[in-house]
Amino acid sequence: MERSNKRADVSPGERSGARPGADRAPTIRGVAERAGVSKSLVSLVLQGSPRVSDTKRQAVLAAIDELGYRPNAAARSLVARRTHTVGVLLNDMRNPWFVEVLDGLNSLLQAHGLRMLMADGRLDRRAGHGFARTFQELRVDGLVVVGTLPDTAGLAEVAERLPTVIAGNHEPRLPHTDLVANDDERGARLATEHLIGLGHRRIAHIAGQGPVGALRRRGFEAAVRSHGLAAHAVVESGDGTEEGGYRAAVRLLGPTRTARNTGTERPTAVFAFNDISCVGALSAAQELGLDVPADLSLVGYDNTYLARIRHLWLNSVNNASHEVGRRAARCLLDRMERPHAPAGHQLVAPELEIRGSTAPPRPA
Repeated sequence: MERSNKRADVSPGERSGARPGADRAPTIRGVAERAGVSKSLVSLVLQGSPRVSDTKRQAVLAAIDELGYRPNAAARSLVARRTHTVGVLLNDMRNPWFVEVLDGLNSLLQAHGLRMLMADGRLDRRAGHGFARTFQELRVDGLVVVGTLPDTAGLAEVAERLPTVIAGNHEPRLPHTDLVANDDERGARLATEHLIGLGHRRIAHIAGQGPVGALRRRGFEAAVRSHGLAAHAVVESGDGTEEGGYRAAVRLLGPTRTARNTGTERPTAVFAFNDISCVGALSAAQELGLDVPADLSLVGYDNTYLARIRHLWLNSVNNASHEVGRRAARCLLDRMERPHAPAGHQLVAPELEIRGSTAPPRPA
């Protein structure tokens, strides 16, 4: 058999049976040719420039629609030196309070064409440092730190290079980093004053950690001290989790209490650091045979969806988490426009939501 060395003069696309150019994505050059304009004018339309006439803008948009052209986001970011993304570093995504902060944050950022990239700082003790640097490497346009991070060593360095806002915490204080938080000390006083107003005299506090925990404890202690009840007040350490709240409540209310505490009578009311630990305290009370609120009054903090569940129906301090998120977004947008402006510190006023977990103490 004679083998021919003559090569067929066809293109790869014709050999495969494909229509020439059928598998090629539309380009900016193709859009320009279809619209009868220059590539630079197409770029101006994509950037939303006001320097393009309505007639030419409509021609370019029609060509984009006809060809199915999709701009390369990475390439546009390099040209504009912006990625239209915001890094959000959370303390713990499991806490429902953060979900409501994110809702407020996203509502304003999205309206300004910004998308959120999120990371959970709980995953690594030094994640606050590592994730902040990662966001910087991803060239996000700004950074929002939500809650108390386990390590903030690298945050100051990143904040010098990247517009940064801290939401839901009072530290660290940095030269060009805004803080938006709840007035935690005032909120704790509201909760404690409510219990005192109902007639409770033996009130306990399940404390939290970090700067927010310290402020809420300070508010509790100031309230009981101002009413001459400091001698009867008890503070039990917690960690902000349901299990931590449960264990702290068992120590406060259980049979080992009299051996550990100087008082001989159990507390008639408990103010918990947050709603999650308050749910844990409620479980402990029920296991110990205490009726809430007849035998024990409970108040949580954060006013999350947990407090609003009907069979829990907890009194809770509303720390306006959605508003904290919205204000943090507003601060970030302003910080992106004026990166060297002095740092601001905003406190959002709390309110106490009364539901069904408190009542006057039983008569002695």
